Amino acid sequence: MKVDYIIVGCGLAGISFCEQLLANNKTFVVFDNNSQQSSTVAGGLYNPVTLKRFTPVWQSKKQLALAIPMYNSIEQRLNVKLDYKVPVRKRFTSLEEQNNWFAKSDQEGLSDYMSLNIYKNENKSITSQYNFGEVLETGRIDTSLLISEYKKQLKNKGQLFCESIDYNVIQFNNNSISYKDILTTHIVFAEGFGLKQNPFFNSLPLQGSKGELITIKAPELKLDFVLKSSVFIIPLGCSIYRIGSTYDHTDKTNAITSQAREELLTKLKTLINCDFEVINQVAGIRPTVKDRRPLVGTHPKYKNMHVLNGLGTRGVMIGPYAAQQLYNHIEQNSTLDKDLDIARFNL
Repeated sequence: MKVDYIIVGCGLAGISFCEQLLANNKTFVVFDNNSQQSSTVAGGLYNPVTLKRFTPVWQSKKQLALAIPMYNSIEQRLNVKLDYKVPVRKRFTSLEEQNNWFAKSDQEGLSDYMSLNIYKNENKSITSQYNFGEVLETGRIDTSLLISEYKKQLKNKGQLFCESIDYNVIQFNNNSISYKDILTTHIVFAEGFGLKQNPFFNSLPLQGSKGELITIKAPELKLDFVLKSSVFIIPLGCSIYRIGSTYDHTDKTNAITSQAREELLTKLKTLINCDFEVINQVAGIRPTVKDRRPLVGTHPKYKNMHVLNGLGTRGVMIGPYAAQQLYNHIEQNSTLDKDLDIARFNL
């Protein structure tokens, strides 16, 4: 078999790069061993404002301009609903925080996304003395459905290998790479936290942050927007809500923990006062980097071996932008955005 690309990993990074290849009529296959769960268990929000400090998300305008059309295109091709236009509202904890919101909403990179309206709390099940501020151009991507349906289509087309890649079998030719019976021009590693096991790129400073979420059923809550406070409350429909997320920089397993469950429940109970039932809990390792920027680029020794990783907590938004950067770098020799270029680290 001869293809233009081998992609390793079928999470948000891998899918975003697949979309670049499809748009440019490139042939490819994908290897995925289902070991990384960060994309599957993600909250899936796209939100251009960091609500902890009211600062703009890095390259948010460019990211949204690429991401939303990409997900809409996938929706049409796979005939599934992925993109839910849901408002994100920040619960104010004081009048000072309200005033800070208005002060920041005038700034460049924020004025397009921070509503000047204060939304009064009219929900008896929510505790919020100082009401809410609303972020514009937000929504939720159903990442679990995206990945499962995307893999299904790749499998139907004979493009998906549900197995680990054996790094020892990769052979470098003059201008190509051989892997078993596949001959390719390029290989792109989009393995998420699995990159730590990759001998070609494991010296990159991928830290990893474990995140856990719980899912609750709360018929009385009747929330039709995403509520952000000490945790996110994300409505999924039918009285089901996702609550997240925790951050653990030491535990690097996908096992759920009682500590994370208790942390989320303790925070949730300060926000809502209605009855609810926990119906699920999931965990995954986010591929995070210390400087909170992706890891994108070409191996300094092997010029047709590349990495697309480190999407962190905002993979839904940043994945398409990072994938386009890498594709243009490979095919057109364009300069990578210096903030995501792996050249900023010694490989």
